[in-house]
Amino acid sequence: MPAPPFSDQITFAYVDDAEAAWAFYADVLGLNLIRDQGACRIYRTAPGASIGICRRLPGRPEGAAGVTLTLVTDDIDGWYARLQAAGVHIARPLGHSDQFKVTGFLIEGPEGQRIEIQSFDQPLEN
Repeated sequence: MPAPPFSDQITFAYVDDAEAAWAFYADVLGLNLIRDQGACRIYRTAPGASIGICRRLPGRPEGAAGVTLTLVTDDIDGWYARLQAAGVHIARPLGHSDQFKVTGFLIEGPEGQRIEIQSFDQPLEN
């Protein structure tokens, strides 16, 4: 018997300068704040999916190695132009992957978080 579906998904990232990170996700990426928990703010990225940006607490690991936050869009060219115009560091320029059948680019968040903006060649779900 399959497990019941989850109602939401949140990926949390922990940062030292929460105010700068919160401004980046709200003002630069334009994500809607759906919950302010004081030390964490949760931003809606798509129906049923969110990013939580939290102050790093003592004992939390540092760095963003191995974690990529991916935002999927149908307007890849528009997002690329918007983020370039905002002066966001483009870590990997816009390009297509024949292997994964996606077009995308990679930016860095305020504390080095890997954020990939991508568009799938085919719909993610059929």
